Amino acid sequence: MSENKINLILDTLEKEYGSPKTALIHHRAHELLIATILSAQCTDKRVNIVTGRLFKKYPDIESFANADLSELEKDIRSTGFYHNKAKNIINTSKMLINDFVSKVPDTMENLIKLPGVARKTANIVLSEFYGKTEGIAVDTHVSRLSRRLGLTESQNPEIIERNLMSITDNKDWGNLSTLLITHGRNICIARNPKCDECALYDLCSSKGKW
Repeated sequence: MSENKINLILDTLEKEYGSPKTALIHHRAHELLIATILSAQCTDKRVNIVTGRLFKKYPDIESFANADLSELEKDIRSTGFYHNKAKNIINTSKMLINDFVSKVPDTMENLIKLPGVARKTANIVLSEFYGKTEGIAVDTHVSRLSRRLGLTESQNPEIIERNLMSITDNKDWGNLSTLLITHGRNICIARNPKCDECALYDLCSSKGKW
């Protein structure tokens, strides 16, 4: 992968989408953290529907820490994997209170200590809320597009992240993730990608395979 190619990909996507932000609706750091936990294997649109009610019912970290597990499971059921998600949200909220003075950490090291928080979630919180780039958030869209564009051959999120970090400047990490996610939702969808509408067609290693 040449530096020239990745720069062309970034330039092209920026012309298409500008500098997009996460689609997850939030106003505070803990809301973004919880919304991102809920977004695993779930669309952002569905998460926003759920959190629209959820953040009114549980207005702060303490409310989530004291939530009844079975009730919270019902509240988030439509996001899928609700047993683990509810348990992680409650335990993460308790840990934020006990270990971080009810504040969401602003470092990768501390964020990944929280239950249910891996590098993807941590990267989103750091980039979107704190304006920090310690890595690249690799979700299903980033994973898929990275392989289709020839940026990686791996299906492992951590390896994909390392591959992407090795060919891009730190200043571009946050934007690269959101641009790939946006393009994945709009054009390079999982099944039947819209190759005839794709601005990256000439740069794509998978063109002609669909």
